[in-house]
Amino acid sequence: MPPARKRPRAYDPVRTRAAVLAQFGNVRAAVRALTPEQLALSTRLGDWTVRDLVAHVGTALTAVDRLLGEPEPVRQDGRLLDWPFAIGADADAIAATARRLAAGHPDPDAHLAEAERRFTERLDTHPGGRLLPTSAGALPLADYVVTRTVELVVHTDDLNAAVPGLDIPYDRQALAAATRLLADALAVKAPGGSTEVRIPPYAVVQCVEGPRHTRGTPPNVVETDPLTWVRLAAGRLAWKDALAGAKVSASGERADLGALLPLLS
Repeated sequence: MPPARKRPRAYDPVRTRAAVLAQFGNVRAAVRALTPEQLALSTRLGDWTVRDLVAHVGTALTAVDRLLGEPEPVRQDGRLLDWPFAIGADADAIAATARRLAAGHPDPDAHLAEAERRFTERLDTHPGGRLLPTSAGALPLADYVVTRTVELVVHTDDLNAAVPGLDIPYDRQALAAATRLLADALAVKAPGGSTEVRIPPYAVVQCVEGPRHTRGTPPNVVETDPLTWVRLAAGRLAWKDALAGAKVSASGERADLGALLPLLS
């Protein structure tokens, strides 16, 4: 008999909202101090500048406003865990939008302040069950807000990598939600029970086809820290480089996740 399907992880909407706003606030505080020279720095995102990236961070929240402006779908036909695998289709449009917003908003902090205002206003006036027409299908608003933690954590890391000494902090709840969502996405991409992926203190998932572990020490174990996991899942760090730099420990013949990463595509 096949194992029972696990119930999808639940996220508290109040805590998720607080986490998103906390991480967004961390970014805003750092952006206020950026000089024109720092805003002109290049990033690891192709030809994006820091200014482009900051403009894009604003869309992590304004996407909610934009999607709520669309007609509500008749029924839900997507899942939260579909989202990581659907965003790559929008890559070209996302880049073009980031450059347009950067050019049209010479004051980055004012742009982010308006994004935050519209986001909070929308969440205050719409129920969490309101469906949004996302790239991953129709999702409830409350689920889509969870995806904003991934966007903000990933791009906070991008900003920290681009600007020496910036050191934007990571809100604990935002990092936890992003880690869990991406860990669960791995289990969807590679279903099974032969490998245990540990990302303390936030997530443990079973994945990869093969003999199922039931008790004792698993034969195949991967362990890493949350930020390294987010970097692997987002394609900011290659599996082989993480192993070489001792950022990941992997034991067992089914503990090589290199072919499964990145997840955001």
